[in-house]
Amino acid sequence: MRALAAIFLIFNLAFCEANSTLSAAHTRLESNASSAASEKKDENSKLSASLKDQIRVIDDEIKNNIWVSRFSNFIGYQNLQKQSSQLEAELKKSAGTDKIAEIQKRLRAVKEQLILLKEYEKSPFLDIIAMPETPEPARITNPFSIISGFSTIRNLQAQKMEQKNAIENIKALIDKLEAKRALYERLMQIDTDASAAAELKSLDYELSEFSSAYEIAQTTYDVYEKKINSQIAVQTADIKAQIKRAGNIAVWILVVIALSFFCKVVAKKYIKNDENFYIVNKAINVLNFTLIALILLFSYIENMTHFVTVLGFASAGLAIAMKDMFMSSLGWLTIVLGGSFRVGDRIRVHKNGETYVGDIIDISVLRMTIFEDVTMTTWRENKRAGRVIFIPNNYIFTDLISNYTHSGLKTVWDGISILLTFDSNHKKAMYLIKNIVRKYSKGYTDIAKKQMGKLRSQYSIKNPNVEPRIFSFFEPYGIEISVWYMTNSYATLGLRSNISAEILDALRSEPDIKIAYPAYTLFNGKNYAAAGGNFMAQDLGSEQQGPQNLNAAAQGAGFATGSGSGSEI
Repeated sequence: MRALAAIFLIFNLAFCEANSTLSAAHTRLESNASSAASEKKDENSKLSASLKDQIRVIDDEIKNNIWVSRFSNFIGYQNLQKQSSQLEAELKKSAGTDKIAEIQKRLRAVKEQLILLKEYEKSPFLDIIAMPETPEPARITNPFSIISGFSTIRNLQAQKMEQKNAIENIKALIDKLEAKRALYERLMQIDTDASAAAELKSLDYELSEFSSAYEIAQTTYDVYEKKINSQIAVQTADIKAQIKRAGNIAVWILVVIALSFFCKVVAKKYIKNDENFYIVNKAINVLNFTLIALILLFSYIENMTHFVTVLGFASAGLAIAMKDMFMSSLGWLTIVLGGSFRVGDRIRVHKNGETYVGDIIDISVLRMTIFEDVTMTTWRENKRAGRVIFIPNNYIFTDLISNYTHSGLKTVWDGISILLTFDSNHKKAMYLIKNIVRKYSKGYTDIAKKQMGKLRSQYSIKNPNVEPRIFSFFEPYGIEISVWYMTNSYATLGLRSNISAEILDALRSEPDIKIAYPAYTLFNGKNYAAAGGNFMAQDLGSEQQGPQNLNAAAQGAGFATGSGSGSEI
């Protein structure tokens, strides 16, 4: 019995000790669990804050994105439309109540916002989904369009790159939105906040819209890219073809220029006459220009019949609007083919009261260019020389143009007239004058005889005599002697001056020959009778005023040194 009691006592003591140990262990477990929960809560709080910070960073990165702004405005417009519909329905239900004024006010505010966001009524992805229209660019058919071709290629590449950048921008935005969605999912695992769930739902809708737009845009861009690449390839091929064609044309033009240069060198070497060399050089230039024009014409005119038709109508209009220019071109053909004027000829042009004498230094399609020399005309009328004068070729049809050296003539008639008094020995004077003229003009007379023989083969000349001619005429104030002789067409004044001086010396040495000239004689009133005058004296004042009686008598009149056509040059 005692043994049982002892055993029971020992068992109770052991049980109490075990129970105490279990209680202490349980207490420790509860304490550890509470500490772990607290630590986990702190860890979740830190993780949640970190996730929210990452979400804010992504929001800051995409807040200025154009597609986010457009989509946000589009969603805002849709929400405003829903709100407007709700307010209109509420307005119908609230008819006759006190709330109607407030509802109308809110409805007006919503409609004003709808007007402001009207441009976001449609999907913001329509521009990138539809792709811009790209009409077929103009084909490059001549070298002048090569620059525009490069510009077209650059514009096409810029359009393609713009669309590609827009699509890549959407793809980058989708990646950020997916990262944001992953952050929200992790946040939802930690914190089941209702606002986070709403944000995740809105984000899913936004992602679905952007992903759908991206897939469609990617598909349409592939088609658009192929079209753009095709247009760029066509433009590039056209540019290469035109560069090759331009190179071939340049080679042909260089060949023509080289041939013309070679012909000019040969002509300069073998043609000694300057006039003939000028004509050949001019012909080579015209032929060179014509060949180059034909090369360019046949290289770039695809439909020659159409070109000829258009050119015919254009020529008719231009012939009316540019009559003088066409007449000048026709005059140039007449000059070149007819041979009326040649470079080096001395001509005389009279227009609007002005007379010009000079040498032709150039004949172009529209005009002749003459260099004004010192001649009788410049001495008597113009009082100046050395000017370069341009004469339209159409003047040969409307105005008088004299050619002093036509058909190779190098001489021209020139004349000098002298007035003698009635009591002079005019026959002796004529003899002296004719001998002087023959002496000085003999060389030119011989040249004129040869040239006149050649000229008679082309024209019907009735009087080919080129010997000096002398005439005498009865004039009111004396006897006029006119002598004509052959002189150099380009230097009439020199021979005229020499002959005039020689005639003057010869006549002054003859006592029975007197040259008549205007003269006035003044007589004193007291001595006028001694002078043989039969005039009435006129008292003009007192004796203190000097000579008082003046009587005038014309003793003779006239000295002329040239008249008629011979004094023109």
